[in-house]
Amino acid sequence: MEKQLIISIGREFGSGGHEIAEILAEKFGLELYDKNLLEEIANEKNIKLSSLEKFDEVPRNYFFTRSVRGHSNSMAENLANMQFDFLRKKAAEGKSFVVVGRCAEHVLKDYPALISIFILGDWEHKVERIAKLYNMPFDEAENFVFRKDRKRKYYHNTYCKGKWGDSRNYDISVNSSKLGEEETANMLADYIIKRQNRK
Repeated sequence: MEKQLIISIGREFGSGGHEIAEILAEKFGLELYDKNLLEEIANEKNIKLSSLEKFDEVPRNYFFTRSVRGHSNSMAENLANMQFDFLRKKAAEGKSFVVVGRCAEHVLKDYPALISIFILGDWEHKVERIAKLYNMPFDEAENFVFRKDRKRKYYHNTYCKGKWGDSRNYDISVNSSKLGEEETANMLADYIIKRQNRK
C-alpha cells in the first residue's frame, strides 16, 4: 500500500504557486484541490456553485457575523468550514492530494502525511507576471497584487493561529522568482521524495 501524501501550497499572489501545485500534482499523480473544491461541495450539499464562488477564500465580516450554538450567519465562514471539513474527511480516509490555500497547513497539521509549503516571490517579478497575465499596466498590477495578498492574509489569519506566510508555520518556504515555477517544483519534488523516504 502506498504511503499517504498530502501537499499543501500556501502562496503569494503572482508567485506561481498554483502552477507549482499543478506540476507537483502531475509529478506525483495526485488530485489537485483549489477552486474545484467548491464544485465537490456544491454537488455534495446540493447547492448551486454560483452561490458559493463569491465567498471562496473570503474572510468573515466580524461586524455582521453572529454565531448561535455554533451556527454562523456568515456564508463566508460557513463555506470556509465546509472546505476545512472536506479536507479533513479526505485526509481521514487516507486519500493523497495537493491542496492550494484553504488554510490547509493549519487544518491538516495533525496528519503525518502532510508536507506544507509556502511559495513567495520578489515584488517586481510578481507584479510583472500579473501585469502580463492580466494585460494591465504595471501600476494597476501593483495595486491588484497588494489587494489580493491582503485578502489572502486576512482570510488565513481569521481562521488560523499561525500567521500567513510566516516560515515557522510551514515545512518549507521558497522564493519562486529565483528559479522559476518548473525548477522550483522540481526542487520541491526532491524534498518531498526525501521526506517520504524518511517515513
